[in-house]
Amino acid sequence: MNLDPVIMQKAETLIEALPYIQRFNRKIIVVKYGGSAMVDEELKLHVIQDVVLLKLVGFKPIIVHGGGKEISRWVGKVGMEPRFVGGLRYTDEPTMEIVEMVLNKVNKSLVQLVNELGCKAVGISGKDGCLLKCEKKLFGGEDLGYVGNITEVSPKVIYDLLEKDFLPIICPVGFDENFMSYNINADDAACAIARAVHAEKLAFLTDVEGVYKDYEDKDSLISEMTAAEAQEFVNSGMLGGGMLPKLQNCIDAINNGVNRVHILDGRIPHCLLLEIFTNKGIGTAILNNREERYYHGE
Repeated sequence: MNLDPVIMQKAETLIEALPYIQRFNRKIIVVKYGGSAMVDEELKLHVIQDVVLLKLVGFKPIIVHGGGKEISRWVGKVGMEPRFVGGLRYTDEPTMEIVEMVLNKVNKSLVQLVNELGCKAVGISGKDGCLLKCEKKLFGGEDLGYVGNITEVSPKVIYDLLEKDFLPIICPVGFDENFMSYNINADDAACAIARAVHAEKLAFLTDVEGVYKDYEDKDSLISEMTAAEAQEFVNSGMLGGGMLPKLQNCIDAINNGVNRVHILDGRIPHCLLLEIFTNKGIGTAILNNREERYYHGE
C-alpha cells in the first residue's frame, strides 16, 4: 500500500513528540508571553493554540504576559508623554492606572482566546491571592515611581487553579506592604513564579531567535548551554542589548530549581511546539548542570 508521504510525516512527528510528552506529563511549564507575538493576531492565535495543546496532552502550563507596546499606545492615546529611565518605564500614579487597565484588558483577551479553544482559563494579576508582593525598584538610585521588585511569591492561588484544571494567565501587577499597586517587569514576574511553583520549564517568547555566540553570525545560534556556560557567557561581556538581563533571569531561574529555560522567537509560528516536542528545537535551551542534553550529534 502506497501511503501519502505527508500523512506518514505527520505520524513520524507525533512519534517524535512521544518521549517529551511522557517526560513532562503533569509537569508545570511557565510561558512568558511578550514581544511581536502579542500584537500580531495570527501569531497570538498560534501561541495560544500551542499552550492549549500543551495543556491537553498533560502539561500544566501557566502564562505570564506583559503588554508594553499596548501600554505605550494607550499612554499616547490619552495625551501623556511616556518616560523611560535606563530602558525601564517610569510609572507615576496616572501611568499606573493605565498600566493596570491595559494589562487587565490584555489578560481577559487571552482568557477569552483560551476559552474559545476549549480550555478553561482564569486571568489574575499579582494582586490576586497576594501572589506578588514587591518593593519599590530603583535604577542607579533613581526613583522609577510605581515600579516594583518582587520580594515574595505566594503561589497558593496558582496551585488551586491548576488543581481545578484551570489554565492560569497572570499579568505582572503586584502590591507593596501598604497594598499600593506596582508595575513589575514581566520577565522578572515569570522567573519568580517559575521558581515559586518549581516549574520544570520556563519559556520566554521574544523577538530574537535565541542566544548567538556572535550575533552577526546567524549560523552561531546556541541550541543548548548549561547555566554555568551561560554565566560564563554573561561574564565575558560578549552579550549586548536586551539579551543580557534576559539571560541572567534564565540563569537565576535554573539556580533556583527550574530544570530548563527556553529562549524562543515568538515570531515563528508554533515555536513552543517546535522547541519542546522536536529533537532539534529552534531556540536556545539553558539547563541545569545535571540535566541531559537533548541535541546529541551537533
